[in-house]
Amino acid sequence: MATLGLSPAEKEAVEAFRRDVVDPSMTGLVLLYFTASWCGPCKALGPVIDKVAGEYAARGVTLAKLDVDANQFIAAQFQVRSVPTVYAMFQGQPVADLSQARTESQLKSMLDQILRQLPVEGEAQAAEAELEPLIAMGEQVLDEGDAQRALSVFDQLAEMAPDHPIVASGRVRALVALGRHDDAEAAIVALPEETAASPAIERARSAIALAREAPAVDDLAGLKARAAAAPDDLALQYELAGALMGAGERDAAADTLLAIVAADRDWNDGAARQRLLKLFEVVGLEDAWVSSQRRRLSAILFG
Repeated sequence: MATLGLSPAEKEAVEAFRRDVVDPSMTGLVLLYFTASWCGPCKALGPVIDKVAGEYAARGVTLAKLDVDANQFIAAQFQVRSVPTVYAMFQGQPVADLSQARTESQLKSMLDQILRQLPVEGEAQAAEAELEPLIAMGEQVLDEGDAQRALSVFDQLAEMAPDHPIVASGRVRALVALGRHDDAEAAIVALPEETAASPAIERARSAIALAREAPAVDDLAGLKARAAAAPDDLALQYELAGALMGAGERDAAADTLLAIVAADRDWNDGAARQRLLKLFEVVGLEDAWVSSQRRRLSAILFG
């Protein structure tokens, strides 16, 4: 915003705007809130936007309030025609108009979407960056089959970030891999409501469900032999798939479930496909293995 040809008052307004809005927006997200003392809707929105901005402060969000009567020049630059008007500012530019968000849930939803798309720097983002390699290590250890060590890793991470959904999910899945199903369910029950509703925890719930469904098999080799001798017995194949998942043999379990789907996709109300989808969720929908198995499933269903 150039100051050439401006009056002293306008220059002062521009400098204040640069200090309070532009500079903080270079790394953070600034909620630019145009308001007025005579505005009824502003009186209702004010406490809401104050609360949301406070809750999102750790994620790099700050709030800048401008009274349109006291800041007519700045309001004119933004072509503010009514109040309340709210813009999200990043790196000196408006990136979203939040004026239609009048409730806490609406504001949070829009902010979550913006923060997913922009490289906003905040304490929460910095903490997340520190956690990411440690979470990846825990996931790798769990994937390699060392559930006890994975649990130790996720226990330590839980001390650092007790309500982190991915950390909580990893810890629950490690408990499941150790056969501690009741402890896994109790861990989910103890989570805050917002954490418990996350997709990562749904992944953990699927892990518990699969483990509960898996039959207890003392002689897996014998079950494999019986299933090999009766390939058309889909109930036996389904039992084998559950046992294979319980034993951590996900490739063989997927092969068995895909074979059931290929033989009769509607068998037992599509039980094989549903179990396969649960397995995908447990492994992780972004995992390369899951992508490969999804292509195989699609080829069977639509080929």
